[in-house]
Amino acid sequence: MHLRVALRPALVAMIALCGLCIRPACAQPALQSVRHAAASEELNVAAMQRAVDRASEPASPWSGPTSGPAAVPGATIAIITEDLRNGGVLGVAKGINEAANAIGWSTRVYDARGTAAGRSKAVAAALALSPDGAILVGVDAGEMKSDLLPFTAHRIALVGWHVGPVAGAMANSVVAMNVSTNPLDVARITAMAAVIQSGARAGVVVFTDGNFQIAKAKTDTMLEVIRACRDCRLLAVRDVAISKSAEQMPAVTDELLAKYGKTWNYALAINDLYFDYAAPALTRAGNMSRGLSMLSAGDGSAAAFLRIQAETFQTGTVAEPLNFQGWQLVDELNRLLAHQQVTGYVSPVHLVTAANIRFDGGLQGQYDPGNGYRDIYRGIWKR
Repeated sequence: MHLRVALRPALVAMIALCGLCIRPACAQPALQSVRHAAASEELNVAAMQRAVDRASEPASPWSGPTSGPAAVPGATIAIITEDLRNGGVLGVAKGINEAANAIGWSTRVYDARGTAAGRSKAVAAALALSPDGAILVGVDAGEMKSDLLPFTAHRIALVGWHVGPVAGAMANSVVAMNVSTNPLDVARITAMAAVIQSGARAGVVVFTDGNFQIAKAKTDTMLEVIRACRDCRLLAVRDVAISKSAEQMPAVTDELLAKYGKTWNYALAINDLYFDYAAPALTRAGNMSRGLSMLSAGDGSAAAFLRIQAETFQTGTVAEPLNFQGWQLVDELNRLLAHQQVTGYVSPVHLVTAANIRFDGGLQGQYDPGNGYRDIYRGIWKR
């Protein structure tokens, strides 16, 4: 696919320097060819296309850890979730429970239901359990630092999923490990896919939640890509709390359609949940919404997979391997309980579209890499 697209210098530099190496190991010649192509619009669009295509490939062979401590026996683990109504949070929680059963641990789940009061209550209840370790799922560790300090005081090991804007081991934090794909790569691929799909004529609205550092980081990165595309238009950035998306998104969607009409042809969001409540409003709008595409920078919910498969507005989601990440969280926590360091492993970015949804669990409504991770972790734990 070759598109002649006008790209601003900022986007050319971003593609050449940081936007292409999505998998852990990129071929050096490919990077060199991108750098040499910096002056050519058409070749840089081709570089964007290659980055999107690479992120759309079936799961690569296992690139994570292959050794580590055997299972620490009989541990009790508290799982503190931001909101189990969020498909990403729910998918990770299910993966944690599956892995905990495999390693021989007991778990207790505390759901904050997306409110500040709920977070404080969940943290207090988890501390009262006196667990061996705790896993935060979708909770912003920076915002919750003061509530989390007692875990350190009681020497309760902490790991988390989507707890901050940087993936991997966390320095100077009460949480040792943030299990996630690289959120900036996720956001970059999402926005690049919109540019490519639209022929660089996307009229974009971005949905975000300013309550979370990771959401802010994703949004800023998507905006960089869209603003660097000369013939794209950033129409609006709408800050809607994820926990209030069910209440607010139908009216927000109607308002945006009334204001922008057909010039709004791409909706980008930091989470699929926004689209759960935008899609019915778009359906009711009929011809007014025809041609509008939705792309999400996370997390790959079952509802998003259904929309992609049915080709109902949503054309892509950069899906997290949620069940696998639940297993990784248990492994990272086991390493801490065994007085070892976390791995710092960051899984590759994966864009789900109608073209690849039949691979890696997509027909079951999830991205579940077919790379044998369950057997690998059982082997590490000697289970």
